[in-house]
Amino acid sequence: MTLRVLIVDDEPLLRAGLRSLLDNQPDLTVVGEAGDGGEVVDLVRRTRPDVVLMDVRMPGVDGIEATRRVLAGIADPPKVLVITTFDNDDYVYDALLAGASGFLLKRARKEEFAHAIRTIAAGETLLFPDAIRRMVTARPAPSGLAPRPSSLTKRETEVLRLIATGMSNVDIAAELVISLETVKTHVGNIFGKLGAANRSQAVVFAYETGVVAPGHSLR
Repeated sequence: MTLRVLIVDDEPLLRAGLRSLLDNQPDLTVVGEAGDGGEVVDLVRRTRPDVVLMDVRMPGVDGIEATRRVLAGIADPPKVLVITTFDNDDYVYDALLAGASGFLLKRARKEEFAHAIRTIAAGETLLFPDAIRRMVTARPAPSGLAPRPSSLTKRETEVLRLIATGMSNVDIAAELVISLETVKTHVGNIFGKLGAANRSQAVVFAYETGVVAPGHSLR
């Protein structure tokens, strides 16, 4: 199956480089480009990508707002992979909070871009626990996020902490010596209770609400 990719970045040279890189992959094809986040929703409706590569810092409508618009305004929306220059970028953290499925540095190798696109298209989340932890530590304490972690059971909290380390469902099942189906049930319950769309968003909420402490080891 060929994965359809939309590139959103305000730098034409970067867009051209990414198009060349991705079009050389046998299972990836670029179906469109945009230089501003304001163009994204219409382009997604017309081109139906599986994944949007979304720059977070753009004039006009930035990648955070564009991510919100895509996920809220499109039925069966594509996955969003944000791309950034710095892994401690506040914009990245806010994009993850908005529902992006992961992030990647612009200096990543072509193999990493292709792998990241395939990973999130398959329903997985591209997490970099150390980078997310640094972003949380550098931010002031949140003021508007409702504290919801008390609704999680002890086991769900344990699963969420393992998710925050970047572990897959299979890894978590092995770590806790429970079935994969049980892990999937716990993950679904966690998403529902936190109001999270995906694993990245659940991890962000976990840090914001104190379920996971950014200053301490998760393992």
